Amino acid sequence: MSKTHKVVSIFIMLVLLTLTIATPARAFDGRSGDKVTLNSGDIVNDDLYVGANEFVLDGTVNGDVFAGAQMITINGTINGDLLAVGQTVIINGTVTGSVRMAGSVLFFGEKAKVGGDIVVGGASLEVRKGSVTERDLVFGGGQILLAGDVMRNVTVGTGSLQISGNIGGNVKAGVGDANQGQAGPPPSMFLPQSTVGVPLVRSGLTIDPSAKIAGDLEYTQARDLTFPAGVIAGKITRTEPPANPQPAMQETAGYKVGAWTLELIRSMVTLVLIGLFLLWLFPAFFKSLSEKLKSKTWPSLGWGVIAYAAFFFALLLILFVMIVGAILFGVLTLGGLSGTIIWLGILALFAFVVAFALVTSFVAKVVFGMTIGKWILVSANSPLAENRFWSMAIGVFVTTFVIALLSFPLIPTGFLGGLLNFAVTLFGLGAIWLWGREALGKKPVAA
Repeated sequence: MSKTHKVVSIFIMLVLLTLTIATPARAFDGRSGDKVTLNSGDIVNDDLYVGANEFVLDGTVNGDVFAGAQMITINGTINGDLLAVGQTVIINGTVTGSVRMAGSVLFFGEKAKVGGDIVVGGASLEVRKGSVTERDLVFGGGQILLAGDVMRNVTVGTGSLQISGNIGGNVKAGVGDANQGQAGPPPSMFLPQSTVGVPLVRSGLTIDPSAKIAGDLEYTQARDLTFPAGVIAGKITRTEPPANPQPAMQETAGYKVGAWTLELIRSMVTLVLIGLFLLWLFPAFFKSLSEKLKSKTWPSLGWGVIAYAAFFFALLLILFVMIVGAILFGVLTLGGLSGTIIWLGILALFAFVVAFALVTSFVAKVVFGMTIGKWILVSANSPLAENRFWSMAIGVFVTTFVIALLSFPLIPTGFLGGLLNFAVTLFGLGAIWLWGREALGKKPVAA
């Protein structure tokens, strides 16, 4: 059996073993259309994935819900987490897990109840009085009217925040400048049309007398604000807003030359150290690569281009196989195999990209430098020509210096350094390709 057949056979055996011991993943329910509705009394005992123009949930989902729609309304019960993205998201029902959503107009009604955290990003968030969040609330966006109860902490970054509900923990608010009057047009003028009204929240931080904050209040503001007495049980801390950033210092010619010199030294030292380590580990391998590059210099350049293109083709092939395999096993209702195929594909893509990056960034350049260095020492009749470490170090120094010289910041042809660096990578990559092709093509010696 040839080396290629052995490698392929071992890979197939590992894949089959992985598929055999993999734990089956839970299935899911996917729905799509112009309008998707889960009526009252309907029960879904899986995770629910929805993509539609409008999604209305009046029933019960015993799992997580992932919804993307222009209009999302949750009136029923989700015994899991909710992940929602839409222009308008309305929650009037119960979510036993956490809610993570993003959109323009976001709304929690009087009967809304969330058993976990609420993490929200959007233009406007309104949490009506009567709603309950049993853990933390995190918001980032234009404005928030918080009249419901939050059992733990509230963290927001917004232009306008009004609190009139009960907060069981601390409040940390990064808000815009306080303004006693509403400046400019209402926010609803700039938001898409919605079935729920957009509240008018005064800029800055406002705390109503009916609110209760059991913990500390930390807010960002240029001046101290006055809050109703007895509303905040803990400590009140004001943080100055960050000052306007200073304009970036214009880089002088001396600064550019200094940065160029430091980068040159860093590149030289890094490549030499890695080269010494690789030559110590694989002396015969790198000697073979250097000889291959020396004997087939220009073919190495051409095969380097082919190897570079083959890398991206292999990525597409792995991605195609992963998607087709996942769909095939999903259609056959073999959810565990489908999940395993996806994870194997992701791991293969990651390993392939990392390996290619290491080869092109270091290995190929060390091979090229070793070849150039030996050629220089042989031309100079130096006794160091047979020393692989000196050949590599001198070659790497010369190659790195020439590339950096062509990239000198004060000359208009700095792009030539990048072209030379790419060509060096192709030379080394082509030598590796030729060596690998010949190594795989060798037949085993008869006993």
